[in-house]
This record gives sequence, C-alpha cells and structure tokens, in this order.
Amino acid sequence: MTAQDELRLLPWAGPDGKPCYLSTGDHGGYVSRLADHIEAFQLGMASQLLEHARQVLDDDTEDLDELHLLAGQLASALRDVLRVATSRGRRPVAPGHR
Repeated sequence: MTAQDELRLLPWAGPDGKPCYLSTGDHGGYVSRLADHIEAFQLGMASQLLEHARQVLDDDTEDLDELHLLAGQLASALRDVLRVATSRGRRPVAPGHR
C-alpha cells in the first residue's frame, strides 16, 4: 500500500453489520463517487429528520408509538452521520471536495 492509498470507511455495513473499507488512492473512482453520493444522501436525510423531530417535540405529542418510531429513526441517522464523520476524519480532503 502506498502513502496515497488510504482505507476509506464506506457509508454502508457488510452482511454481518461489520464496517466496509475501500483501499484506493483514486478519489474519483466509481465506488468512491458512489460512497460520496450515499454520504450526501445520509446527511440530507439526517437534516430532514432533525427538522421533523423538532416539529414533533414542539407539538408536545403524547403518542408513544410516534415517539418510539422517531427515536429509532434518529438513532439510525446518528449511526450514519457518525460513520460519515469517522470516514471523513480518516482521509485527506480530495481536491475539489469539501
């Protein structure tokens, strides 16, 4: 492995829930671009979910089923966002990406 090659934590898990990594120095390859798009989608969904959570909590809902569903969705989004943050913290920023 060269100095340019970095293990990139991908924004999805393997069959057993284990992390998936990509070993490449090519930031513009197909899998890298796919991972970039999925990360962007996950971050956008987390942002929308956060806004929905604010609305639900502002309504002072007592619907426990709705709160339970919301908590599950927030936990899932937090897992995704943490995976993205971990991945981005481990790799250098490619030219043209921020």
